[in-house]
Amino acid sequence: MILTLDVGNTQITGGLFEDDKLVLQFRRTTAVGNSSDEIGLFLRSVIRENGFHWQKITRIGVCSVVPSINYSLSSAFSKYFNQEALFIQAGIKTGLKLKYSNPKEIGADRIAGAIGAVSLHPDTDLIIIDMGTATTIDCVTCDKEYLGGAILSGLKISVEALANGTAKLPQVEIARPEHVCGTNTIEAIQSGLFYGNAGAIKEFLYLYQKNIFEGKKPFVIGTGGFARIFEEYHLFNEVCPALVLLGVKKALELNS
Repeated sequence: MILTLDVGNTQITGGLFEDDKLVLQFRRTTAVGNSSDEIGLFLRSVIRENGFHWQKITRIGVCSVVPSINYSLSSAFSKYFNQEALFIQAGIKTGLKLKYSNPKEIGADRIAGAIGAVSLHPDTDLIIIDMGTATTIDCVTCDKEYLGGAILSGLKISVEALANGTAKLPQVEIARPEHVCGTNTIEAIQSGLFYGNAGAIKEFLYLYQKNIFEGKKPFVIGTGGFARIFEEYHLFNEVCPALVLLGVKKALELNS
């Protein structure tokens, strides 16, 4: 079995693969103060309580955008799984041509998402939209050239900024509003969040198709915790919640 972790600023998402099948997914709040013991015991427990045996894990891969937690993660894998994990970063084998001025600046989640997208749709022009704490939009050509993209404030950050930066605006649930024109403050904020982000993404898709892919329509994959909210708005050709985990697994195969 293969254990994969996607360590984001808000949540850690884990996936357990057996015979190329994702048999378990789980989540945990990211807490940079967690010790290796807390992390190791949690991982063992969640695997065991879902009917699997942690002793059968043969490889571990990690995509982390939280450097301060990486030492505890590494120590947990060594102490509780007797293994060293592969951390996604520039310099490992990715199967991609990283056309970035400084590949070391590319977030591990962006690399893993691109690897996962190419594994699902080889020989295809791709745009990957990952809607998590931040929203990232990345372009990959049919020749596996990772071209870069854009980074926007995520929906959660936007909600918190409005609530913390103003005297009267409240925290609201992140959801598609019933009306485009909000008839109360909560609806108005939800409308701004949903349609503002949808509009920004549509503009990037238009510009990338026109300027990067020479008018050819790329295949658009959505992932991340908030992608499902936009699924019926037809921003994506496909929504793949486990895209990053799949990319981490593929990276393990490329670097075995």
